Amino acid sequence: MAQNWTPGSWRQKPIQQVPEYPDAAALAATEATLATYPPLVFAGEARRLKKQLANVAEGNAFLLQGGDCAESFLEHGADNIRDFFRAFLQMAVVLTYGAQLPVVKVGRIAGQFAKPRSSNVEVLDGVTLPSYRGDIINGIDFNEASRIPNPERQLDAYRQSAATLNLLRAFAMGGYANLENVHQWMLGFIKDSPQADRYRKLADRISETMNFMQAIGISAENNPSLRETDFFTSHEALLLGYEEALTRVDSTSGDWYATSGHMIWIGDRTRQLDHAHVEYFRGIKNPIGLKCGPSLTPDNLIELIDALNPANEAGRLTLICRFGHDKVADSLPKLIRAVEKEGRKVVWSCDPMHGNTITLNHYKTRPFERILSEVESFFQIHRAEGTHPGGIHIEMTGKDVTECTGGARAVTADSLSDRYHTHCDPRLNADQALELAFLLSERMKSGRDEKRLAIANA
Repeated sequence: MAQNWTPGSWRQKPIQQVPEYPDAAALAATEATLATYPPLVFAGEARRLKKQLANVAEGNAFLLQGGDCAESFLEHGADNIRDFFRAFLQMAVVLTYGAQLPVVKVGRIAGQFAKPRSSNVEVLDGVTLPSYRGDIINGIDFNEASRIPNPERQLDAYRQSAATLNLLRAFAMGGYANLENVHQWMLGFIKDSPQADRYRKLADRISETMNFMQAIGISAENNPSLRETDFFTSHEALLLGYEEALTRVDSTSGDWYATSGHMIWIGDRTRQLDHAHVEYFRGIKNPIGLKCGPSLTPDNLIELIDALNPANEAGRLTLICRFGHDKVADSLPKLIRAVEKEGRKVVWSCDPMHGNTITLNHYKTRPFERILSEVESFFQIHRAEGTHPGGIHIEMTGKDVTECTGGARAVTADSLSDRYHTHCDPRLNADQALELAFLLSERMKSGRDEKRLAIANA
């Protein structure tokens, strides 16, 4: 176990991005209640994810991580969960074919309720109120009562996470994830896509592969791996009191695990080496993530890696890089070189969303071409450095929203207001997310072909 660590030792450290609850006794009572609730996930599941992420770190798998910017109490429902899961599975199949590697599936779901903010207050029509920090903390309505941090919201977040996890497990193991279903959904997308001709070749190759498998007797009926899938949950662990209440000792190993989600991560605004979030994370045994932005120096990154993964365990730490399409070429190579020089085992993942936010017609948005550009640069840089571009981390929904501009069914600045539903940051809609997967799959296949040609000519 980490030296001089307890689930509550973070309370002795400075902390960023926490709300000021007006009633400390009510907060303590809520956390005490949460501490009596059953775990949302189990240590064995977290260990299974860590093992799969170790394969990513070693270049033998690819990580797909995505989901809502911030989950909402009002939008919680079976249809929303189903539509997200459906779009996510389609992405995973396309990426599996392009990479020719297993895809590790991790959702930003069943716990992604708290959001860091650049300002503690919001001003509207001359009125100043505390910023909205996610439904687990306060309400989005712009009035004083809504914006007061309310600890009882943590109980609502727990209940919604439990219900969401229950449905996700049913989808993943009950037949909904059948590869044949996913393939038919994908074919439906291609049929209606303006880029149908471009994507049909890849879809036809997948169809041929599936027809061959059926011809030799491999089907969902006799092979569970074709009708079931591993699906894991993750979120930014911003609200440490909630996390502490759900931190439990694993009876089989004696180790501490965060049971609020299989994987949790530290945000770019809370990764100070001597602060509370790093202190909490260093003691839990889950696979964890670390957001890496333009301000992170190579020396600071190595210090953080040493604090968070002192045993240099493959699969323990995922570096989620979020620089912006115009900054990735300056920021990423020096971090890769520092990690390689020190021999640290990490998963490299690209978050092309958070560094590419702009404002159009008074709406926060993210242009699809900038998102794609950062992903392409991420892959090119890793190929140049001889390292494995291990994954992508995106904010997405299964709904037909109009929040990010561009894509084959182009969302324009003028159409942002049509279906702009996000509680916080703009998300890719289902078509844009799957389009990104197709484009990335093409590039992954091209990279494999180039590598094979180089080996053949060597």
